[in-house]
Amino acid sequence: MSIGTLIKRIQDIMRQDSGVDGDAQRISQMVWLLFLKVYDAKEELWEFYDENYQSIIPEELRWRNWAVDEKDGKALTGEKLLDFVNNELFPTLKDLKVDETSEKRQAIVKYIFEDVYNYMKNGTLLRQVINVLNEVDFTEHEERHAFNDIYENILKDLQSAGNSGEFYTPRPVTEFIIEMLKPQIGESIADFASGTGGFLISAISYMESQIKTPDDKKTIQRNLFGIEKKPLPYLLAMTNLILHDIDSPNLLHDNSLSKNVRDYKEEDRYNVIAMNPPYGGTEEEAIKVNFPVNMQSSETADLFMTLIMYRLKKNGRAGVILPDGFLFATDGVKKNIKEKLLSEFNLHTIVRLPEGVFSPYTDITTNLLFFDKTGATNEIWYYQHPLPEGYKKYTKTKPIKKQEFQSEIAWWNNRKENDFAWKVSIEEIKDRQYNLDIKNPMQKEEKEERTLTEILNELEENFASSSHLIGLLRGELNE
Repeated sequence: MSIGTLIKRIQDIMRQDSGVDGDAQRISQMVWLLFLKVYDAKEELWEFYDENYQSIIPEELRWRNWAVDEKDGKALTGEKLLDFVNNELFPTLKDLKVDETSEKRQAIVKYIFEDVYNYMKNGTLLRQVINVLNEVDFTEHEERHAFNDIYENILKDLQSAGNSGEFYTPRPVTEFIIEMLKPQIGESIADFASGTGGFLISAISYMESQIKTPDDKKTIQRNLFGIEKKPLPYLLAMTNLILHDIDSPNLLHDNSLSKNVRDYKEEDRYNVIAMNPPYGGTEEEAIKVNFPVNMQSSETADLFMTLIMYRLKKNGRAGVILPDGFLFATDGVKKNIKEKLLSEFNLHTIVRLPEGVFSPYTDITTNLLFFDKTGATNEIWYYQHPLPEGYKKYTKTKPIKKQEFQSEIAWWNNRKENDFAWKVSIEEIKDRQYNLDIKNPMQKEEKEERTLTEILNELEENFASSSHLIGLLRGELNE
């Protein structure tokens, strides 16, 4: 059975349940169930290698003891299953006792369930979902890694799941950024708004070829760090990291901006930072005071850029996704942040992405900023990411692909100006009052002849995008 078919079967069952409203709730419901099944499979491995291993989950609440249908008529279903989940399983997991001595791989169960809910109201349908999940054996290496396909399906659904769409960064983008940052075993790697863990997973995959000993794997695990504020992406990230054999993920469910940046010491800094900071959001006054007065902003992307600068080690390197708005602002906080960035860091490359990379969540054009803490910026190289032939922009049905970054990769270590690449001196940047929104000088504006059908299609897409944005804003207001 294909993974896509499995996901569709689960979604079709959940759509019959009156308690599950929309894609975001379906995904949340599916993922807490997946987490418990995956965790149980990992516990089987931990028990095999450690005869003294003790589960933090009470025996009767472990997946193997209540979720598996032995076809003997004793499996929980209907009202009995609902009563068990709502009145025994959830209250117990939310109230697990953990402290500073608790193993991280055990404590994560409590952290996961602090903000998770059972939305299903039909115990018979819940049993059907559980039975479908039990068709996958996560103790088997091949099936465990097939979760990547499940995960990709879930992430694609997240793109149109209301205000959850903000958590998704296309995998080709995370892989390209990581490949350009070239993390090495022994280096510390962080994402302070880790969402579903895309950058951390890409970093693990990149370093796999460097692993020579079991200690190398432990070193990777010890040096990965993430923070995520919202419960659904946190749950997704935890589940995926565990399936990538990161048994004790250094992933916190917290707000990265809640600590005063001036309090960070050397041990709080990282060699590599890769991020897609949330933008368009706002932060309260209590958060803003954690930043220097000239960098206090309500815009989350501004605050995260400042945070990155305070948490990057000497000689460290960063890759950050930011919208055009950050580039072209020439006054206020954004200018102050860019002034600090260019005077204290080497912003060596800006890759300009075309429209639609984050479709359907937003059509806002974005940029990949690469900088390191090796001294001030002397010049910035720009690279205009070319669209595939015949494309006017990326869309949900025509997403960006990893192989489309080959032109940047081929150019990266042998930089020359061409139709897509140009460089700008720091003097010109200063003359422009730190406006970094510099268009490709080789690109001529072409008057586009369009048919009526093409215009109507564009209007439809813009209308859909606007409706989606209204849905996001309504979701934020409801929260």
